[in-house]
This record gives sequence, C-alpha cells and structure tokens, in this order.
Amino acid sequence: MLKSTTRLYTGSVFNVDLDTVEFPDESTGQLEMIRHPGAAAVLPFLDPPSSTDPRVALIYQFRHAADRYLWEIPAGRLEHGESPEDCARREMLEETGYTAERVDHVASVYTTPGFTDEIIHLFAAEVTGVGDHDREVDEFLEVHTLRWSEVGRMVARGEIVDGKTICCLFYLQHFGRGRTAAPAG
Repeated sequence: MLKSTTRLYTGSVFNVDLDTVEFPDESTGQLEMIRHPGAAAVLPFLDPPSSTDPRVALIYQFRHAADRYLWEIPAGRLEHGESPEDCARREMLEETGYTAERVDHVASVYTTPGFTDEIIHLFAAEVTGVGDHDREVDEFLEVHTLRWSEVGRMVARGEIVDGKTICCLFYLQHFGRGRTAAPAG
C-alpha cells in the first residue's frame, strides 16, 4: 500500500517517483517507480486473420535503449484522454499508413511491473485502407509484409525479441486469430 510519494523527475514521456510503501508483511520500504500513461499496440493483418497463412505488417525500428533495430508491431503512448483503441488506430496510421474499419482488443498487459505502472493494450486489425504515414522525428523504421508462418519462425529463431510483439503474437496463435478478449479499459 502506498504511504507517500515524491516526484523525482517530470518528463514528456514518463515521470519518476520515489514511493514509500507498506509491504504485505506490514514492513515499509522505498521503491523507485516510473509512471507512464499507458500505451497501445496493434498487429495489422493484410489478409483475413482466420485465413491459413495471412500476411501481417511488422515494423523494423531502431531503438536507442537496445542499440539496434527491433521487429515490432506498431505502438505508442496514449495521449491525454485518448482511448486505447483510438491510440492503436492512430499509431497504425502514423507508423505504417494503414487504416482499419475494426480494431479488436487482444489483451492488456503490464510491461515491467517491477518498476513501472505502464499497461499496454494489444490489438489486432484487418487493414482496409492505405494512407500516408506520419512518423515522429525520432522514428526510424521500415514496414515489412510477412506471412504468419514466417513471423512464427522469426520468434523461434530469436529474431523477434520485443515483449509486446511476442505477447500479441502468442495470444493470437494460442487462442486463435479470430478470437479477441474483453474490451480494453
């Protein structure tokens, strides 16, 4: 249980707090916590998701923290007052140029609950249109079309190591590409 909090840093993407907490055994301690508004990510399907080996779009994006390019699904931070579904639609358009009539919630997961409260909402969408992407100045990425079977092989070979992407792919593979979870919220 939170006893008190002190803001150590206020940034444009996240804040850092020093929390004094009471643990389940009634002892107290301090934890550094990254506060994040949440995010959404979406796997764009270029063919019906229920087809045998549909094509999907992944991005190959440079990530400074990893000091390399990573295979990912389009994703981004929730803007103030923005719903996870709207964020998923916006990020898909900004990063790939794709649009979809329907965006289905897959799951919502904590990214790293040991030090951040960030929740990322995962979606799947069947692409119905193509527009112009509108990437941010720090986004260096390429959009690639891959078959579902190849994406699975890439995970098995350790080529896809991004957590949100693996989680979304795993959920869709395990529970079926035509099934979705409860609404985000």
